[in-house]
Amino acid sequence: MARMILVGGGSSSGKSFLTSATIQAIGEENVTRLTIDDYYKDQSDMPLQDRYKVNYDHPKAFDWALMRRQLSALKEGKTIQKPVYDFVTLTRSSQIEEVTPKSLIVVEGIMALVDKDIRKMADLRVFIEASAERRFLRRIIRDSKERGRSFENIINQYFTTVQPMYDEIVKPSSIYADLIVNNDGVENLAVDVLACVFKEQLAMAKGEKGDFRVEDDEFREEVLAEVFKKPLGR
Repeated sequence: MARMILVGGGSSSGKSFLTSATIQAIGEENVTRLTIDDYYKDQSDMPLQDRYKVNYDHPKAFDWALMRRQLSALKEGKTIQKPVYDFVTLTRSSQIEEVTPKSLIVVEGIMALVDKDIRKMADLRVFIEASAERRFLRRIIRDSKERGRSFENIINQYFTTVQPMYDEIVKPSSIYADLIVNNDGVENLAVDVLACVFKEQLAMAKGEKGDFRVEDDEFREEVLAEVFKKPLGR
């Protein structure tokens, strides 16, 4: 049975890069990958100038009902017709992508850990951590090169919605993560770490091994009770 991995984190924390590199490391033939960005609401009935004013870093910008239905269908082994979002026109494109579930279903995006129902579907929840400075610089480079945004537009959006929503919604969602991976430097072990845990999930999906996680008893209630019974040392 397919297993689902959610990969959350702030804008430009490196979610897409790390997810791509990790999938390549374990074999693309084993993974179905989706980005939550494709589930932004359709805004084709809205003038382009008005679309620029939308807060795309708020949960209300996403079509959660469609996302839940389609992710649930994938977990059940069904093929879906996924929307495709256009970052230039700021609405859904006319394209529809047919997506078939493989052994691993990897879902990444800033809101990956925000919705309770989607978290329940997941077998593993990952949060990618990076400093505000690093995310800000990466955002400038990405939006100017890949999305044709002006410097003024990038700066305004970052400080008006991106960082405030990160502080209010995205960062707090990290408490639901099973694994938090730091991606602050140019060279780090993030891909190696993710490859290990993805391989474990892949093996489980294929029925090659059970879940051999060992429960750490260091902080069991009875152990802590004994600690607090001891006199305070000098």
